[in-house]
Amino acid sequence: MIVVTDTSVILNLCLIQRAELLPQLFGKIICPPSVRAEFERLAKYDPRFAGLFFPEFIEVKPVGKIQPELGANHRIHPGEIEAISLALESNAQALLIDERAGRQAAAALGLQCIGILGILLQAKSKRLIESVSPLIAQLESQGQFWMAPGLVKRILELAGET
Repeated sequence: MIVVTDTSVILNLCLIQRAELLPQLFGKIICPPSVRAEFERLAKYDPRFAGLFFPEFIEVKPVGKIQPELGANHRIHPGEIEAISLALESNAQALLIDERAGRQAAAALGLQCIGILGILLQAKSKRLIESVSPLIAQLESQGQFWMAPGLVKRILELAGET
C-alpha cells in the first residue's frame, strides 16, 4: 500500500511520538519535497516542534505535474497542492491530511483522505495503541491542535472510550 502524507499529520504524530504508526498501518509513505521542507522549517522555528526530526521511513518524491484545478484554489497551501497532486499521480490508496480545504479538494478528485484522528482510531482497532484519548489530549496541549468537539466525541465513541 502507498499513501502520501501532508505536513500536519506527520508533524503532529512526531510531536506525540507516534510516527511509527504510519508504516505499521500503511506500509510505504511518500511525500513531496515541499512537505519535508515545511516540516523542517517548523521544527526549526516553531517552539512547539523544536527538536523534531523528519522520519527516515518517509520517501520524498518529486511531483511530476501539479493538478491545474488545485492551483486556482487559494485556500489550499502549496504543500497540500503538491501532496494531492503526488497522491493522484502515484495512485496512492490514501492521502494523510487534516486541513479541511485540502481534504475537500482531494475528495473531489476521488482521493481517500485520512486525518490524524482516523489514524489513531485505526491504530487502536489494530491494537497498536491502547487508547486514543490521551493522544488526543497531547495533540491539544502540546501541539495546540484544534479538533471540533463533535468530531473528538465521535472518535472516542468509535474507539469505545466514552
